[in-house]
Amino acid sequence: MRLFCLQDPIPDQQSAYSFRVPALLRKGIVFGTQYLSATTLAADPAHSTATDPLWMVGIKAFLVIFGLLTAFAYMTLIERRLLARIQVRQGPNRVGPNGLLQPLADAIKSIFKEDLVVSRADKVVFVLAPIVSVTFALLTFGLIPFGPKGAFFGYDPWIIDLDVGLLYIFAVSEIAIYGVFLAGWASNSKYSLLGSLRSSASLISYELALGVSLVAPVLLVGSLNLQQIVNWQHENGWLILYMLPAFAIFLLTSMAEAARTPFDLPEAEQELVGGYNTEYSSIKWALFQMAEYIHLITAAALIPTIFLGGWRMPGFMEQIPIIGGLFALPYLWMFVKIALFLFFFIWVRGTLFRLRYDQLMVFSWGRLFPLALLWFLLSAMVVAFQWLVDVLGWLSLLSLVVFLIYAALTAKPRPRNIPRLGAGD
Repeated sequence: MRLFCLQDPIPDQQSAYSFRVPALLRKGIVFGTQYLSATTLAADPAHSTATDPLWMVGIKAFLVIFGLLTAFAYMTLIERRLLARIQVRQGPNRVGPNGLLQPLADAIKSIFKEDLVVSRADKVVFVLAPIVSVTFALLTFGLIPFGPKGAFFGYDPWIIDLDVGLLYIFAVSEIAIYGVFLAGWASNSKYSLLGSLRSSASLISYELALGVSLVAPVLLVGSLNLQQIVNWQHENGWLILYMLPAFAIFLLTSMAEAARTPFDLPEAEQELVGGYNTEYSSIKWALFQMAEYIHLITAAALIPTIFLGGWRMPGFMEQIPIIGGLFALPYLWMFVKIALFLFFFIWVRGTLFRLRYDQLMVFSWGRLFPLALLWFLLSAMVVAFQWLVDVLGWLSLLSLVVFLIYAALTAKPRPRNIPRLGAGD
């Protein structure tokens, strides 16, 4: 059965009502009927993507939400301690042993702190904005596989497995930006509104490069399903070997999506006081921070899933009997990869400065998007002509060499230290 094809009715039936019903309306009726049939087919248990019982799906959803909230709480502590280490200071170390209870103290303070609402704000939207942000941030993590089928006590180590998994993740995660925009608009504050408008403009800038950077690996693998992408890498090698430019572009745009330095323009304290959340306090402000960190954790899990083999260990380590036998734990490798990327994000925050608004626009539209489009065209050419996948590997290596040469030629020389001469010299 062909779905979603806008065809006219059968010729002998068309003459009966073609003069009463316009052609566009008839096509709409046909489309609606086929859409309902497709929805019914998707809702059929025989075609369901949730292979586990409903009670187990609920348990896994609870564990994912609990794990993300716990990870958010201690990510704040880990980030503060690492930033303190980079800046040669100690960081939080007073609450509990070595400061381990600092997230609990912050949570209690946020809950019981006075909740202020601007008198002229749109109170309904003002309250809903942080809820929208954190809710849609939580809905994206359930599709990421943490192991093979049946690895979670005989059940699947994911909540649901969709054939359009990547599309679902990006569609849901991008709805969370509405929470940021609504927060700025409902606050009835110029600073908050400017912060939300900047976030919307930056979203348009980097989202195109982010989407195009993933078209090339999806085209090579031939699937949007995350589990199939992981299995393809097990058979052919990690995608980063064939898609190095796409990996670099996706890494940068993921940082921008999570509003991390150097792309944290919605929260630029120098120009906007506090950004879109200037008028927020108490638990509402904490919900925005929670959504930001959950986006960060999701990005840290999605990058290795797409480009670094997912939950599997490196292929050369599987050939070593001792290592392959002792460390062949899917959860272990997935958590290690997530931790590495989280450390990288924190390291970048403690190292680089924030970009200006115009610099982000030039970098997104003038650098990332053309490069992502060029790499997609090269990958499409390799797939269309059925060349060996090694061609993409050599092209990735060539792109790395070109980048290193460009960086060396455009690097600014360091100023020479000229000794100052005294008055009598």
